[in-house]
Amino acid sequence: MTEGRGTGSRALRGAAAAALGVAVLVTAGPGLAQPAAADPAAPARPAASDARKVMELGTGWRFLFGDVPDSVRTPEFDDSRWEQVSLPHSWNRMGNYAPVRAEGSDVRQGTGWYRMRLGEVALPRGKRAILQFDGVGAIADLWVNGQHVGQHKGAFSRFRFDISDHLKPGQANIIVVRADNSKPEKGSSTEHVIPLGGDFFIHGGLYRGVSLIEVDAASIDLMDHGGPGIYVSTPSVTPEKAEVAVLTRLRNSGQKARKLAVVTRIADADGRTVASASGPARRLGPGETSELTTPLSLTNPRLWQGRSDPYLYSVTVELRDGARVIDSVTEPLGVRSFAWDADQGFILNGKPMRLHGASRHQDWQGKGWALTAEDHATDMAIMAEMGVNTVRHAHYQHAQEWSDLADRNGMVVKAELPFVHQSAFDESLPAPELVANARQQLLELIRQNYNHPSIMLWSVGNEIDIGAAIAALMKGGKGAPAKSRDMLVELNALAKQEDSTRPTLYADCCEGTPSPLARPGAQVLNDITDVVGLNRYFGWYYGQPQDLSRALTSLRSRYPDRPMAVTEYGAGGAFSQHTDNPLGGPVNANGRPHPEEFQAWVHEQNWKVLKQANFLSTSWIWNMFDFASTSREEGEAYDLNDKGLVSYDRKTRKDAFYFYKAQWSEEPVLHLTGRRYIDRAYPVLDVRAYSNAPRASLTVNGQAIGTVDCPDRICVWPGVRLRAGDNQIAASAERGGKALTDSLTWTAPDSANGLHVRAGHLTGQTTSAGLRFGSDNFFTGGKASELRMAGRTRIAPSNVTGTTDPELYASYRQGAFTYDLPLPDGRWTVTLHLFEPETDAAKAAARSMTVRANGKPVLTGFNPAKAGGGSLKAVTHRFDVTSSGGLKLDFSGGDGGAVVSAISVSPAR
Repeated sequence: MTEGRGTGSRALRGAAAAALGVAVLVTAGPGLAQPAAADPAAPARPAASDARKVMELGTGWRFLFGDVPDSVRTPEFDDSRWEQVSLPHSWNRMGNYAPVRAEGSDVRQGTGWYRMRLGEVALPRGKRAILQFDGVGAIADLWVNGQHVGQHKGAFSRFRFDISDHLKPGQANIIVVRADNSKPEKGSSTEHVIPLGGDFFIHGGLYRGVSLIEVDAASIDLMDHGGPGIYVSTPSVTPEKAEVAVLTRLRNSGQKARKLAVVTRIADADGRTVASASGPARRLGPGETSELTTPLSLTNPRLWQGRSDPYLYSVTVELRDGARVIDSVTEPLGVRSFAWDADQGFILNGKPMRLHGASRHQDWQGKGWALTAEDHATDMAIMAEMGVNTVRHAHYQHAQEWSDLADRNGMVVKAELPFVHQSAFDESLPAPELVANARQQLLELIRQNYNHPSIMLWSVGNEIDIGAAIAALMKGGKGAPAKSRDMLVELNALAKQEDSTRPTLYADCCEGTPSPLARPGAQVLNDITDVVGLNRYFGWYYGQPQDLSRALTSLRSRYPDRPMAVTEYGAGGAFSQHTDNPLGGPVNANGRPHPEEFQAWVHEQNWKVLKQANFLSTSWIWNMFDFASTSREEGEAYDLNDKGLVSYDRKTRKDAFYFYKAQWSEEPVLHLTGRRYIDRAYPVLDVRAYSNAPRASLTVNGQAIGTVDCPDRICVWPGVRLRAGDNQIAASAERGGKALTDSLTWTAPDSANGLHVRAGHLTGQTTSAGLRFGSDNFFTGGKASELRMAGRTRIAPSNVTGTTDPELYASYRQGAFTYDLPLPDGRWTVTLHLFEPETDAAKAAARSMTVRANGKPVLTGFNPAKAGGGSLKAVTHRFDVTSSGGLKLDFSGGDGGAVVSAISVSPAR
């Protein structure tokens, strides 16, 4: 569908095409070509440079959150009692692995004030002072020496102010910044600033860097929506030659006309000039802007080949006044062509490439958004370790340091506009001010990131109708759908106008799925952008994982000519919550618990579908890392979305991480799962490992269990028996001549004490008498009960009476089913925990259960309501049985089926 990189604007593209004699721009990125000889006609570099100077303003700031007097803006204000802070800085901290919000969390939204004394700024004659902010959450106002310089709305993009005329020579200069991350709502300061909502928190503060740039009054344009001022494209790329177009925008902020020349050079990764060109001097009047396009070419270019060879050239543009270099900018160049195709998926440099990766949010535990370069590097290293070859920037513009890492690591990137969740606070059309802000942020996104070869998609929206759908759901299904389509159409057109060479994408939440958020009469949004993006959570929020295949096929038939991507899928996973069988019961996706094993199972099943959908261009896991989302009380966490494959502090990888590492990484992998489920409920279990070796062997306490094949990179040793107490589990394999080992320790109960199974539930329970039940396991058939919700996230307490342990009766398995309990040979007492869940008297009276133990009837024509004295009354039934080779319990019950809440097997007395 689309090749190469665009040039930043229609005028830019036209100029480039005219200069190169081509009609269509094809993006090429950094590539290592056989180095071409430098142009002998290129002018020699001048001996001296008077280019721009940059001073980082990372220290010396004072900070206060909350209301302040108007005098705070003036130089005389006393801020000596304010907190001393360094940048990057945010006042927000949230997200912890506990059922309540941690002490020290800071979820305040409002205004934070920053002050800095610059001291005496000796601005040379003919120079300008530009103050650059790399990111402020979410509205920034700037005062210099008491004068308001300007305002910027949007939490994620870089912006600059020319403060030259506000500085006072020979005296201290005071900078005051107000950062405002007020909650978006009607009447608030952020009412018309995207995003209006979403499953992430807008951190307040100067959370990225601030710098002071001293530059000549005539310069490469610093005021072009925060962009670099030079925009590099590759209109044509072949193995033999790459055509390069460099558009340069100039600005003269001085009081007199200047005669200026531009020299452009391409250097290889070793810094050697491989192409250069210079243009004649041109006049630039005071207050004028201008742009020019310089054509260059590379012979035998070395291509940017993604993860296998992310080779980068660099492009440097020098602005000269006579022999003097008065400004200079260097940007990356990745020489590559690419396309998104409806049938072949993603194509890089003429070859189809299946992309698989994850989304990434930019916050860390204890730091929020205030990340260092080292933090970004850690995130990239973890993603590369897992074998990711594409990254989704969720759901906003990420730091330049991060995108630089993506360039150097060969990641294919989808960069996103923060048009998320909703376009209005009610059922009205988006406000014109909101649309204008979205347009501004989209321009900033594209201009500032245009030169990154890794970026190959612009996302112009994500689930923009889901806010209205959730609101309607909370009102019992009442409420009109969102009216977001026109805004999305306008933004898509703007993205295409700015950069026609990169395709656009919209990430849809609901069309064609069984989600309760699919609203009747909802506007169709998937036919607007070039690529259809699908956020689908089969097996988590709705449906079963295998439903994903049917949904993808249906949507492909609806949009056969559009490339398709799965932009989100996944499940939550807790480190301290576990299940013995992920099929044992329903998960409370919006609450607790979130067993780690269930998360891994959802990913196993979803990936089985995704890897077979050959028409998909890419898929992105949601999410790479746990991230902050206020008021979530899920899994084991608070204020966290726990769908990450890695912990919020980046220290612990979940089992699902190793599943994908085994699927995607070239590094040999062998990982035993369930290592955090140390204290086991059962002495018999299936041992599982993820490995990209063809087969693996297992020992338990030094005894060989056997060697198994690892189909789909999953190795399973079924029915492994553990001894009472600690057990040493060790796996071994070989891949590519490398020996692999992994080991862990599990503590098991004594099998001589029997088994206790909690039916229909993903997790176990310890009763008031201290008897431990494991989660539902060892079953075949039947259906687990649905969760009874007290609210959106909270499970209602058990309504079964007549027991000191009502929660043991909070779930059940129903229908015709069998339990094969792996008991040692011997004499056992079986206790069935039963109740009648049906409150309709006629249906309750009609139930007639039969239970057979090893083929012999032990319960016939049993009616739980009659035995318990009514529905929702706990009742138990006991019987003795002799086991030989285990115990098989068969449950049946006619139309209503059998019902059991728990099975307890203890030694007979």
